[in-house]
Amino acid sequence: MRSPDGWHLTDDVDVFLGRAGDFLRSRAALHTMQVTAAEGIRTAIRTGPGRMRVRAGFGWLAEGGEVGGAFVRVGEGLLGLTPVSPGQAEALAVRLAGAGYRVPGVSAGEGAAAAFATAWERRTGATAAFRGRLRLYRLAGLVEPRPAPPGRARRADSADRDRLVAWCADFAAAVGDPTVVTSATWAGTRFAAKRFTFWQTPDGSPAALAGATAPVAAHVRIDPVYTPPHLRGQGYAAAVTAAVARSALAAGVTDVALFADPANATSNALYRRLGFVPLTDVAHYAFTDGRAPT
Repeated sequence: MRSPDGWHLTDDVDVFLGRAGDFLRSRAALHTMQVTAAEGIRTAIRTGPGRMRVRAGFGWLAEGGEVGGAFVRVGEGLLGLTPVSPGQAEALAVRLAGAGYRVPGVSAGEGAAAAFATAWERRTGATAAFRGRLRLYRLAGLVEPRPAPPGRARRADSADRDRLVAWCADFAAAVGDPTVVTSATWAGTRFAAKRFTFWQTPDGSPAALAGATAPVAAHVRIDPVYTPPHLRGQGYAAAVTAAVARSALAAGVTDVALFADPANATSNALYRRLGFVPLTDVAHYAFTDGRAPT
């Protein structure tokens, strides 16, 4: 579907990546949420039982024959929008409201997110609530933590399932992620497809955890990074983050990204020490009580 505002809409991931894939991959770290979500959906459809269907919506902005923006929305999740102008974000909100899209929230650059939220309120009668912001970082050059804590990194395996579920549930609760993470729900969470690494102490006890997305366009995103409260302050988070980044680089990845809460001075300082540099801030709005069709 297309309109004069330049936004094209589809629910077909192959069509979307055929049109917007090169744009997303051209700056994979900046477009980390969209490129990893879309490629993950395509993989799930191609490898899942009976060519499983994943509920998702996609769109791209084409002006003068060039793609200049894109969005991905998976299931009941937020609409994740690449950097666009406030005017372009507003036009998208108007378009989606007119097309009857259900949008529970938006994640985008601060100006674009605010413009989308305002237009969505005006067009649907929804109430938009600001839910916070995250800072996106890209690794400019890995700086190994010195001194490193005692121990070593090791990849998680099937025997670690219970600990992975418990620690990811604790992480979600700590950052305000409403995802319910249990053994029963694990397969449907964003954590299930991650590749996890532990930092373990010399006695073999896990002390910190880091996950990473599968490589896409020579890019991975580290998420989550978690240390149990009683083990914090000993360098374990830095060590496991560096280990995951080092492993990705050794495998040929050229872009390593991660998100951090800009209000958390400790984690932001840690990532900067490891060589991560900020790319942009992303704001999140949630919508409630709208009249848009479902």
